[in-house]
Amino acid sequence: MYDVDEQAVRAVLEGELRLLGVPVRASAETVGELLDAEFVEFDTSGKRCDQASVVAAYRGAVPLDGTLTVSDMAAALLAPGLVHVTYRSGSNDGCALRSSLWRRTPAGWRRYFHQGTLSEGT
Repeated sequence: MYDVDEQAVRAVLEGELRLLGVPVRASAETVGELLDAEFVEFDTSGKRCDQASVVAAYRGAVPLDGTLTVSDMAAALLAPGLVHVTYRSGSNDGCALRSSLWRRTPAGWRRYFHQGTLSEGT
């Protein structure tokens, strides 16, 4: 069982990092493949977003100069098919604490929920 749990956590961390990358965010198709059909996000401004609005927002919000930083990333298997990820992000726009829930679907791991909360410092 341990190997299965470890593989799940690794797959989710890989997906979370992919969603932070410029090539993935620039592709609506790829972002859509990584977000669950029922995806919900509470963004750093407190706005509730669905899959379609996040796909559209990612296109214009990617820091193209490589200034996005990620630290303190951790993940835990909460139940079979459900992984929780937390980390800090920083860019020229500020810093945020982030939390994501990923669930396993027949098509693979998909981000089901995400929340970003503005934070001082990294």
